[in-house]
Amino acid sequence: MKIVVAMDSFKGSLTSFDAGHAVHRGIEKAALHASRDVPHVRVLPLADGGEGTVTAMIRGLGGVYRTIKVRGPLKAQVEAIYGIVPSMDGTPAAVIEMAAASGLWLVPEKDRNPLNTTTYGVGELILHAISQGCRQFLIGIGGSATNDGGIGMLAALGVEFRDEQGRETGLCGKDLIYITSVRTNKKHPLLEECSFRVACDVNNPLCGPQGAAFVYGPQKGASPQDIMLLDRGLANLADVSARMAPPVTGLRDNRDVPGTGAAGGLGYAFVQYLNGKLEPGIDMVMDAVGLEEEIRDAALVITGEGRMDSQTAMGKAPMGVARLAKKYGKKVLSFCGSISPGTWTPENRYFDVCIPVTPPGASLERASEWLQKAVFDYFTGEAGLL
Repeated sequence: MKIVVAMDSFKGSLTSFDAGHAVHRGIEKAALHASRDVPHVRVLPLADGGEGTVTAMIRGLGGVYRTIKVRGPLKAQVEAIYGIVPSMDGTPAAVIEMAAASGLWLVPEKDRNPLNTTTYGVGELILHAISQGCRQFLIGIGGSATNDGGIGMLAALGVEFRDEQGRETGLCGKDLIYITSVRTNKKHPLLEECSFRVACDVNNPLCGPQGAAFVYGPQKGASPQDIMLLDRGLANLADVSARMAPPVTGLRDNRDVPGTGAAGGLGYAFVQYLNGKLEPGIDMVMDAVGLEEEIRDAALVITGEGRMDSQTAMGKAPMGVARLAKKYGKKVLSFCGSISPGTWTPENRYFDVCIPVTPPGASLERASEWLQKAVFDYFTGEAGLL
């Protein structure tokens, strides 16, 4: 009997890896208690492309961390971590969270203003990964402090942005409005061999009322006046990029592609200049770890998260797992720290059973213990399940 376990993290308590192995231990204890053979349990990492994706992929796939100094969002050097994991074809793939180099958490609250921040460090992470032999990239772009349309990242990769005097512009949000030309002849040559899968769970275009500046600028410290300037700058970047299309192979006007407004326009930079693919974070991670192949011959699939609520059905990680499992008609169990009232009913077509593991009023500090016990109780209470 094969059981696939793909747990999301229990925020603040358990990583995806820890939660998965707590489930594994609960199953083992139940089998031994019932004097049955311990089933084959395959624990896979789960993440949605946001914070924790690098850790989940490294611990789940046996990769390695790399730590390098890069330019932070305010240009001062910061130490940033990314991961290198084996891809499905055995070649090294880089897992990068843009927030490691350009995240809002790196900017003191008093200094937050996307006019003055850059994604340059993200480009430096990509360059370092290329030097380590990586040609496949999984990029999470949540938590950014930036609204530079990705020009910082692109500049680190060799793209030049120039003003009307032919001088290179700055690489922050405030500099977008001055760009009049783009030169790509010095772009790193190995980028042509690279593929970029970008975790993007928003549908915002690059600019306009639903664009990067108007929707996300305020939470990054932008004033109403700043937002207007940033939006004009992003539109200018799109105008210049589209106009420069003939001498730059493959360029089109991608400003209205859903998701290009993510991370202050970093999504646009990947699509417009690096042929990147924007996709839901959970889909990207599930594909990278080979979850579908594991589920095909499984008898049972187990998933879960710290709290199941109305957001779960909107595409959070456990829902992604459940939908994939139901594609192959598999039974799906969900073990969650807690379940909001009305979130799950026995008629749910994705989750066959949802079990809250934390006793009422208890904290998640003992989440691993509660999780193991809930799994043990369920398996020993289900006749013939093992």
